[in-house]
Amino acid sequence: ASRFRMVTRTPPRLLELAAKSLLKDEDLAIAALEYLPTELFPLLFMEALAGRCDKTLKAMVRAWPFARLPLGGLTQMPHQKALQAVLDGLDCLLARKVRPRRWKLRVLDLRNASRNFWSMWSGARVHECPLTGPVAEDSLRMKGPSGPLTVFVDLCLRERTLDECLANLIRWARRRRSLHLCCKKVTIFGMPIQNIKEVLNLVQLGCVLEVEVHFTWQLSTLGKFAPYLGRMSNVRRLVLSHIHKPSSSSEEKHIGRFTSQLLRLRHLRKLRMESPAFLEGCLGQMCLKSPLEALSITNCQLTESDLACLSQCPSISQLKELDLSGLSLACFSPKPLQVLLERVAATIQDLVLEYCGLSDTHLEAILPALSHCHQLQTFSVRGNHLSMALMERLLRHTAGLSRLSLELYPAPLESYSSQGIIHPGRFAQAQAELLGILKDLGLPRTIWLRTNPCPHCGSKIVYDSDPFVSC
Repeated sequence: ASRFRMVTRTPPRLLELAAKSLLKDEDLAIAALEYLPTELFPLLFMEALAGRCDKTLKAMVRAWPFARLPLGGLTQMPHQKALQAVLDGLDCLLARKVRPRRWKLRVLDLRNASRNFWSMWSGARVHECPLTGPVAEDSLRMKGPSGPLTVFVDLCLRERTLDECLANLIRWARRRRSLHLCCKKVTIFGMPIQNIKEVLNLVQLGCVLEVEVHFTWQLSTLGKFAPYLGRMSNVRRLVLSHIHKPSSSSEEKHIGRFTSQLLRLRHLRKLRMESPAFLEGCLGQMCLKSPLEALSITNCQLTESDLACLSQCPSISQLKELDLSGLSLACFSPKPLQVLLERVAATIQDLVLEYCGLSDTHLEAILPALSHCHQLQTFSVRGNHLSMALMERLLRHTAGLSRLSLELYPAPLESYSSQGIIHPGRFAQAQAELLGILKDLGLPRTIWLRTNPCPHCGSKIVYDSDPFVSC
């Protein structure tokens, strides 16, 4: 065999060569825009962006023949000069009382999406594309070409200050009242609440569909954020992480401020709260009326009354995903959990109850309801304290759930020593017994066993099993 391989490169297409040639003289390229066929605009724009021909970019924005310029699908965030050139081009348009003949631009999309637009116009099938080009669903909802210009951007607030490009965009938007700054997703990793409020004051909050807070907030900070959240009337997904609750006389005021705004979110479908320390004794105040598809409340303290309120809440009637991992339910009566599972049995697809302190008594109570969860696909109760006898009953009650594909269980109590440390021999014996039960049931099935961390050192280097497969 030859030690050398020929590397073949696809030669540039004639259109690409023509675009590069035209951009060698930016003044000539700008003069040609008036006569340039519509289908050549995207290709020339890409070449101008790659070649940092900012003067041409500015002129192309003024003459852009499509309703939408999906800049974010071309580059996640353009370099500073390119973005400024685009914004300068928009300024020229917005300042004109009489619109240019070819001007159709209504949406500047800075989100990392719509790559199909550019691949369609730059590929070999250019001649097959409609001359008007694809128009965003968002722009189709607008009332007409005379409507305000809309800029779409996903806000990711990471530092104490905005990155340079986003800061420039915000400053630009602040000076223009005839502009709609729309954001479908707001993600907060760390920024003072005052800075967050300044940014959100510029955004059309009714456009927001997703909010994620991945940063430790005090309850008072959540209270300050709440009025903005309440104005996000179309939000469908909300994630909150690590809300601390200091003991103070204003605690109830902040909780009430948050819950009152949360109840305004009639389109909310997915709610995830990680370590919400303020929830204990207050879950009844958050009883949403609109149906949720996914609910996750993890790693916090609740009261038995909280769980009872949740089981009666109208919003869980169509629940598909429920995660209550890390809630301490050991001292609770099994009844609230039983009622909760009965309420969601018809629709639940993913049920996660990890590290909840559940015992045989709790699982015994939910077995009848569990056997009726015919949509169930994922079921995890790892990290709880279950005997081999209960594990056998659990496997037999779930045998008729044909859609169940991922099952995670704790190693049976019989696998541990009296000090709570996993015993390899006993664990192997438990595995063998459970595999025998699966074979006895006669159905193809895969389950995972997980051991608990060492109670003395907390080490998680344990004897987790490979999945058992029963064919």
